[in-house]
Amino acid sequence: MKVAVTGGTGYVGSLLVQALLDRGDEVAVITRSAGQRTGGPKLRYVTWSELAESPSALEGFGAIVNLAGESINRRWNEAGKHAILQSRLDAAYAVGAAIAALTNKPEVVVNASGISIYGTDASIAHDEESDVRGTDYLSSVVVQWEAAADRIPAQRLVKLRVGLVLGMKGGAFPAMLLPYRLFAGGRIGTGKQWIPWIHEDDMVRLILFCIDNPEIEGPVNASAPEPLTNDDFGRAVGKAAGRPHWFPLPAFLLKTVLGELSFLLLEGSRAVPRKALKHGFTFRYADIASALRQLLGNGR
Repeated sequence: MKVAVTGGTGYVGSLLVQALLDRGDEVAVITRSAGQRTGGPKLRYVTWSELAESPSALEGFGAIVNLAGESINRRWNEAGKHAILQSRLDAAYAVGAAIAALTNKPEVVVNASGISIYGTDASIAHDEESDVRGTDYLSSVVVQWEAAADRIPAQRLVKLRVGLVLGMKGGAFPAMLLPYRLFAGGRIGTGKQWIPWIHEDDMVRLILFCIDNPEIEGPVNASAPEPLTNDDFGRAVGKAAGRPHWFPLPAFLLKTVLGELSFLLLEGSRAVPRKALKHGFTFRYADIASALRQLLGNGR
């Protein structure tokens, strides 16, 4: 299959591109600047501007995976918030415009989304049929992001609501692990906020699963079956790393240092992957202990 990946040079995107190549797919990475990047015979790079000028570059592709968007791990000032939202909307609009111009449209578009769309209500575990909420900044971004994705003229659209992706070479986990390695790990704020997480290997496998299974469409929660509170997550990290979980980080200190960005650490969504499980997806790392054992190994 021919698969186009936007955001293919980022953390999850680069893992996905390699997995696609490993199974024999032909991949086009859509990026802001192709530069001097070269790949093998089955990998090429296309810039957004080239795609806008010639959408036919995607003619004959069976799938598009849209992972493009500015990192939310940045200062949430006016400019930062604008970039977070607009980058996601622009990518969805550009993908939609390119597909609209194709004679043979892709069979499926997998568009990244966020688990934070459910808001911070921890009273229930949210699945894909739960109400979405736009009551805070981050959930409102995801609501608008999905609305833009809904306008993509895809034969089948999957909106992958991604939780915290755990890996050692990218994402937020290395920074979360650092305090434990310095013997300063502990709960953040009350420790009661939920962390919907997923191992990077399962993240990539789930994207492939969504591409390959024509019965899957609409929202899909990309998170492990066992979400944890921040306190329980930290205890598991401390145990796996052989470090204490004892040094709490007060909410007021985070708010003073990070401002509104502290929301990422002090609030969370409780979600479960009902649709993935219903369709037969098997998590290699369904519990946090097995995920951390694989990530930390004996080196810790």
